[in-house]
Amino acid sequence: MSGHSKWHTIKHKKGALDAKRGKIFTKLIKEITIAARSGGGDVTGNARLRKAVSDAKGSNMPNDTIDKAIKRGTGELEGVSYDEITYEGYGPGGVAVMVNTTTDNRNRTVAEIRHIFSKNGGNLGEANSVSWMFNKKGQIIVDATVKSEDEMMEIALEAGAEDMQNHGESYEILTSPEDFLSVLEAIKAKGVEPESAEVALIAQNTIKLEGSAANQMMKLYDVLDDHDDVQSIFSNFEMDDAAMGQQA
Repeated sequence: MSGHSKWHTIKHKKGALDAKRGKIFTKLIKEITIAARSGGGDVTGNARLRKAVSDAKGSNMPNDTIDKAIKRGTGELEGVSYDEITYEGYGPGGVAVMVNTTTDNRNRTVAEIRHIFSKNGGNLGEANSVSWMFNKKGQIIVDATVKSEDEMMEIALEAGAEDMQNHGESYEILTSPEDFLSVLEAIKAKGVEPESAEVALIAQNTIKLEGSAANQMMKLYDVLDDHDDVQSIFSNFEMDDAAMGQQA
């Protein structure tokens, strides 16, 4: 299984745990706030906010919580001012790791992210140290039982997608970052509800991890993902299904 499809499996399992303990709300609220700040509080005219609100509702966030997050973003309510910062580093086995964060304190966040890397077999790198290894793409994952491959391919291409790959249990639809939201909405309009959808960093090449390096990489991922300021993580590692099963 390719690295980015493997990431979907990992994130799907992790997301279920986060949802149970309410941790996902923190990340969703930050995304709503930033989307409203950057593009205004009207969901009809702000595609990023529309996506953030849709994700929040999909996680059963109360409407009042959503409304307050929007108003904090537009300045109607007082609230914390967030910055979006991406950190680059190396994990166990020399794999590349990209960490997208949303923070109200840059100095605190960089110190804590650096500490997490160093404590878990990696190290924080300089800007552009690993970003060149990734391509930014809209990534939409659809359960393969929803449509046949030919049907899903037709829907995806008509919606404006660049490509679709069959990974057995799921289809991976790729778009340009600019077309991501329009393609996503077109696919949903056809009655297809994706398992996940995001603008992702897709690795150009992957590094296979085994044994202790695989275990250590998953520990690094878990600790990073548990950090309140971390919104998303991408890497160029892959591991075989047997090793993946041990991480469940």
